[in-house]
Amino acid sequence: MAYQTECALVDRLRDRDEHALAELASLYGARIFQLAFRYLRNHEDAEEVVQDVLLKVFRKIDAFRGDSALSSWIFRITFNTAMSRLRRTRAMRHAEVNEIEIRTTPSDDTPAAFDPADWSNLADDAMLRSELRERLAAAVIALPEIYRVPVILRDLQGLSTEEASTRLQIKDQTLKSRLHRGRLLLRERLADFAGGLSMRPTYA
Repeated sequence: MAYQTECALVDRLRDRDEHALAELASLYGARIFQLAFRYLRNHEDAEEVVQDVLLKVFRKIDAFRGDSALSSWIFRITFNTAMSRLRRTRAMRHAEVNEIEIRTTPSDDTPAAFDPADWSNLADDAMLRSELRERLAAAVIALPEIYRVPVILRDLQGLSTEEASTRLQIKDQTLKSRLHRGRLLLRERLADFAGGLSMRPTYA
């Protein structure tokens, strides 16, 4: 962007020209999205960051001193906004899992193969079992959302296949497929800790 054009855009933004906001979005929207997506890896989150950044630039343009290019200032705001959103998302995921009571008794429709109660015979040592629970929670948080939610609904909250698929508005078979994949990922991520832990590969 030519220096004179950039200065003119900044002046119009300072004058609260809404057409300048549209021009700002046209000039920088795509690059803001690319930068946000690089950190967030989620299209919806990246789109929201774009909107947040454009509004921040519009509202805080008086803070732009011109020491660097407008694009550099905008991308610093983008980075900070994306990082803030990433931290908030991680905190929400931790809270989501921490609020879930990990079941210790299986229900009729919760596969015993995965129920944490099956792991209670690993050791009588309370510290080991506590660490295992923490590792399980961390492993669940780390799952991609498409697999994390089915695991939480079925194996932690104890919903039936029908209840979980209805809540997610997907077919039962789709839920089972995602659940199976999520459980396999959990087994892989907990394998180093569990050692000789045996988890049967057949799931409902």
